[in-house]
Amino acid sequence: MLSLVKEIVPARIDPKTSDASLSLSYTALESGDGAKINSMPLSYVPDIDQEQLVEIMKGKDLPRIRALGGVEGVAASLRTNATKGIHGNEQEVSRRRDLFGSNTYHKPPPKGLLFFVYEAFKDPTILILLVCATFALGFGIKEHGIKEGWYEGGSIFVAVFLVIVVSALSNFRQERQFDKLSKISNNIKVEVLRDSRRQHISIFDVVVGDVIFLKIGDQIPADGLFLDGHSLQVDESSMTGESDHLEVNHKDNPFLFSGTKIVDGFAQMLVVSVGMSTTWGQTMSSINQDSSERTPLQVRLDTLTSTIGKIGLTVAALVLVVLLVRYFTGNTEKEGKREYNGSKTPVDTVVNSVVRIVAAAVTIVVVAIPEGLPLAVTLTLAYSMKRMMSDQAMVRKLSACETMGSATVICTDKTGTLTLNEMKVTKFWLGQESIHEDSTKMISPDVLDLLYQGTGLNTTGSVCVSDSGSTPEFSGSPTEKALLSWTVLNLGMDMESVKQKHEVLRVETFNSAKKRSGVLVRRKSDYTVHVHWKGAAEMVLAMCSHYYTSTGSVDLMDSTAKNRIQAIIQGMAASSLRCIAFAHKVASNDSVLEEDGLTLMGIVGLKDPCRPGVSKAVETCKLAGVTIKMITGDNVFTAKAIAFECGILDHNDKDEEDAVVEGVQFRNYTDEERMQKVDKIRVMARSSPSDKLLMVKCLRLKGHVVAVTGDGTNDAPALKEADIGLSMGIQGTEVAKESSDIVILDDNFASVATVLKWGRCVYNNIQKFIQFQLTVNVAALVINFIAAISAGEVPLTAVQLLWVNLIMDTLGALALATERPTNELLKRKPVGRTEALITNVMWRNLLVQSLYQIAVLLILQFKGMSIFNVRKEVKDTLIFNTFVLCQVFNEFNAREMEKKNVFKGLHRNRLFIGIIAITIVLQVIMVEFLKKFADTVRLNGWQWGTCIAIASLSWPIGFFTKFIPVSETPFLSYFKNPRSLIKGSRSPSLKKP
Repeated sequence: MLSLVKEIVPARIDPKTSDASLSLSYTALESGDGAKINSMPLSYVPDIDQEQLVEIMKGKDLPRIRALGGVEGVAASLRTNATKGIHGNEQEVSRRRDLFGSNTYHKPPPKGLLFFVYEAFKDPTILILLVCATFALGFGIKEHGIKEGWYEGGSIFVAVFLVIVVSALSNFRQERQFDKLSKISNNIKVEVLRDSRRQHISIFDVVVGDVIFLKIGDQIPADGLFLDGHSLQVDESSMTGESDHLEVNHKDNPFLFSGTKIVDGFAQMLVVSVGMSTTWGQTMSSINQDSSERTPLQVRLDTLTSTIGKIGLTVAALVLVVLLVRYFTGNTEKEGKREYNGSKTPVDTVVNSVVRIVAAAVTIVVVAIPEGLPLAVTLTLAYSMKRMMSDQAMVRKLSACETMGSATVICTDKTGTLTLNEMKVTKFWLGQESIHEDSTKMISPDVLDLLYQGTGLNTTGSVCVSDSGSTPEFSGSPTEKALLSWTVLNLGMDMESVKQKHEVLRVETFNSAKKRSGVLVRRKSDYTVHVHWKGAAEMVLAMCSHYYTSTGSVDLMDSTAKNRIQAIIQGMAASSLRCIAFAHKVASNDSVLEEDGLTLMGIVGLKDPCRPGVSKAVETCKLAGVTIKMITGDNVFTAKAIAFECGILDHNDKDEEDAVVEGVQFRNYTDEERMQKVDKIRVMARSSPSDKLLMVKCLRLKGHVVAVTGDGTNDAPALKEADIGLSMGIQGTEVAKESSDIVILDDNFASVATVLKWGRCVYNNIQKFIQFQLTVNVAALVINFIAAISAGEVPLTAVQLLWVNLIMDTLGALALATERPTNELLKRKPVGRTEALITNVMWRNLLVQSLYQIAVLLILQFKGMSIFNVRKEVKDTLIFNTFVLCQVFNEFNAREMEKKNVFKGLHRNRLFIGIIAITIVLQVIMVEFLKKFADTVRLNGWQWGTCIAIASLSWPIGFFTKFIPVSETPFLSYFKNPRSLIKGSRSPSLKKP
């Protein structure tokens, strides 16, 4: 049976090419023993079609695969070389894509603008206003004719339409933003073999016939068959619902399905189905990502909106009753005549007047309900998500944006987050001898051969040597690359030769609990079986009873030798080196990896320098009142050295003994001891993922808001348990990313500090808008209520109130929600779980401004005509104009809640300046040109100047208001318990994981 395709040559050859290998349009095939069978013309029509492949995968049809010659036979049918992969040229890849389809799913179309317009129409207040507008339009045309009679009803229609369009556009933009982020988060990088080289490509570029490398934590990107690998276990719970892990191998179960996850081992997979042909693709195509997730802050604001709405409804109901009573008792006049004269008044006139009164009352509800609050949150979160992307943070869950501002503790990994994750071997000890670069030739050939086995066979990395003979390419994790690079370039290993001389029998992949990996191999020359272990130096040392010297002799590991080697490890660790040891044993059987009586071959020290700027980022977090805890798998000496280097530990710390613990020590504390000591701990070394989870639970029980960074599959429980899970974009596994709330795209701790700043900015911006919005609500409600009760009319008409609603809800939200974060935010303490949303400072600011606006507008309402010597229409326009301008000036006050200088940094926020300018221009148009539409009259220059002067007094009032001291105790805490801002108000259990 044909076992594999050795080489694919394009069917069409460029006659100008000078490469003789491309001149033949046939494929050389080999049998299992390596003999060439024949040469056959190469057609790009494969020997097996897509339908057959889908059926095989769907039915897990193993007999059919065997009939095709096994997985190798399927590879041959797909024209794939199992050792070199497919050709990586665009022509070959696009031809496969045309034949078998692309690795993309057909998603339901995103919601269009009309959908959001329709959603906006569902708002009950909008519907009531539309009914009122319809009645007003009908009666107006009947009473005054179409030329004059459409103004009142038509203007309400236009105003309502504007509110609907602006609301729909905002929601539509947010939907587009989510769609874009979803595409970015789904664009996973996978490692494939093409042209004999391992390379990273987008998941969307995977084609049928590709050979893909899989490791722990990976999500399988397409349906495929197991080509090669060891100890592979797959979690298929996302497809089958079964929690048991399934073993995948060459013999019994070679089937690998898209969307499932690797939980153990590593493998190479032959892709046989992509995109819509996969089971996962068919499932995903019916799912549309829901972007209507409600964050905790939005839920709190919904409650606030509901409460204010109820107050508004009560006021509106009272106004409605008062106006109706005054109308039907003949206490209202129109153009100097009594409006209602009992049965003498035509029915049309009565209904028209009642409709006008109802419209006024409904409009009070429109202004009272702060619809801008949810919009402000949406705008702030959408804006911050977009900006955070450029700051190397991709938000997966909206709630994380706001919650991050409350973080009190950040538990961070060391490798790759605080350090660069660019490993290099800088020290090598063979037994008790330090081997320098220039003295490696002194090492015994036998020991060298064992070191070649220990690094070349016990690895998930690979070495690619090009034909040109240039420097080899190393792939794998940074640790694996460093070790392979050192063995190949310094010790002269030929990895391909080592692989050919040995047969791998069994592999135990590295895991964070044992902190080591092992391999069982058979040497083909003498059939001896060897065990090799590689891992954390002190853990491998504990498994050894002897050690090699550079001459090749084996010495007994007595207590003196062990102590000396331990001192060597500690010395390297204190220099912030990661220590990895190699051990070996000739095995007694070929089925078990023995773990004792080993011989230590050597210890290497890998240097992983701290990231530039990490010390500054740690210092910034400390100043912001956030504690940094480093949780690492490295030994205690390396961990301490890095912690001092990064500024997590200080040489002046009095409690250094309590600040550094090992994972085993922490997990063996009693519950009481853990709770007592957890706040003091700054570094936890030699920790396992379960220790990290335990620490997160302890900290949350103590009331902390915890952010956790993680990159491994085993970090998933801690990432989920934390208030904010931060996964790593480069080194993070797909399982870790899925469990996290935010992905740090550059794996840099400095980006974590930036996320903290953005989190505080989100919360701060929303508080600014609440203060601004509630000032308008309070003022508008009180003015209309008092005027209706005393004078029987409302000074602000339905259209005017809808305009105020539009500028404060939408334009105000846009102006205040897009303030960028400042360093000042990091000089404050964290917000905390239970702090009131509306603080005493906000109450002080909004009540003073509201009282000023109410006082001024009521004076204008009752004494305006006599003070300015104007008629009623001019007085009403003055009230409307002054009210709007007060909001424009107060918008500046809302930029800073406590600082007296509200103009600082204004020049950097062009959007704010633009919105203020647009609002003023539109207000001038409303007053001067849309007289009948807005129910206004033209004002002269002196009257405009008066309105501006009255409104501008908001600035000095705001300035002096900030001198008024406020109590620390939240004003509303006497009436109700503040709701928690933080996600997951669940109480964590301290039960050990």
